[in-house]
Amino acid sequence: MSVFVGMPGTFPQNAAQAVQNSQLRFNLRKATHTIRGKRAAVVGELPDWTELRAAGKAIKDHTLRHLDRYLLQLEAAVTAAGGQVHWARDAAEANRIVTGLIKATGEREVVKVKSMATQEIGLNEHLAEQGITAYETDLAELIVQLGDDFPSHILVPAIHRNRAEIREIFLREMPEAPPGLTDEPRALAEAARRHLRERFLKSKVAVSGANFMIAETGTLVVLESEGNGRMCLTLPETLISVVGIEKLLPTWRDLEVFLQLLPRSSTGERMNPYTSTWTGATEGQTFHLVLLDNGRTGVLADEVGRQALRCIRCSACLNVCPVYERAGGHAYGSVYPGPIGAILTPQLRGMGSELDASLPFASSLCGACYDVCPVAIDIPEVLVDLRAKAPHPLPERIGMRAAGWVFRKDARLTRAQRAAGRLRRFVPSRLPGALGAWTDTRELPEIPAESFRDWWLREGGK
Repeated sequence: MSVFVGMPGTFPQNAAQAVQNSQLRFNLRKATHTIRGKRAAVVGELPDWTELRAAGKAIKDHTLRHLDRYLLQLEAAVTAAGGQVHWARDAAEANRIVTGLIKATGEREVVKVKSMATQEIGLNEHLAEQGITAYETDLAELIVQLGDDFPSHILVPAIHRNRAEIREIFLREMPEAPPGLTDEPRALAEAARRHLRERFLKSKVAVSGANFMIAETGTLVVLESEGNGRMCLTLPETLISVVGIEKLLPTWRDLEVFLQLLPRSSTGERMNPYTSTWTGATEGQTFHLVLLDNGRTGVLADEVGRQALRCIRCSACLNVCPVYERAGGHAYGSVYPGPIGAILTPQLRGMGSELDASLPFASSLCGACYDVCPVAIDIPEVLVDLRAKAPHPLPERIGMRAAGWVFRKDARLTRAQRAAGRLRRFVPSRLPGALGAWTDTRELPEIPAESFRDWWLREGGK
């Protein structure tokens, strides 16, 4: 089970609170529209984008159908290259494995980069309880950590912060920050670089994630924009990578497709600035790979929901979502916000809590997320499926059963329509009691005096 992050209420409660923050809405709108525009430009350059998208979907679907075989192939390849593979059933087991590996080195500090999986399992919090300090090195994740905050976006975790807010955080939390620090991006980046330099040089243990794993060779791949990831992956004596089992690709040839899809869909770039690959243990370094399930095999068993495991964490769906743009990432209460979070989180964690049961309803079903997804995840389809599976209040269940009973027989529906036509004058414009929430946001349709069925029969239809 993944840890809770974000706001404590249901999504409607969290969203109602978030939309009151005008600065948050401004920050989100500016950032998402900028990224959205860049993506559209570079995607439009490719005449075969549709074919690339179909190829990415096909590769992912094939891999998921044969996941057991490819995972064993990956384990054999990593082991043959000098690495060690560990299997983690859930968050508790993954945290226990990583903590044990770090303690075995005798170190009490680690540097981290690019791992939503470790955020999902709450690794930083667990390590802190064990007396081990984890330092985030990705710039946006560093901002979130220094601000004692939570990520709110997959690609840009600190998207809810503007430059002035980041400057204040750096001045407050960074001893290396110059007193005259401005909010210019170059100055902020330089302050972060000075802050991290000593961490990179001192740390002997690093924890990473991976964008992809290649079963054929045992190679792991990390895509990033700053170069901090490469420092984490190469300098420490021990590297521990925590990766979800769905991040697998069968061959090197398959990777070529995703190296075109991911940068364009995420940062709006033709090529990622830093693409790091490593196979097993490099010279002078010990490598551990922790393969994380944490509910993924349960998702894989769902015929409709399993397509969520195709996700390559590009965040394109967040940048076009009208709900995310107004509510922000914290409202989703998960490390996976936005449309993909609304379908992935309830499947990974189950819908036992009010928060997780509310996430499938955090959408207008406009379909923009499906249109931009580079691996063609039909998010609206999964949302509708999850809504049907979510727990519903007793009055709603009774109403649906009654409607189903009426619609199952033509004669019943005809009688109901005629009765509604005769009694239409007594139907209020606002429904009473708890039903009033429905008419508070929409007008009740006017009931016609004659139903279409009766009109059709009267006009001689058969």
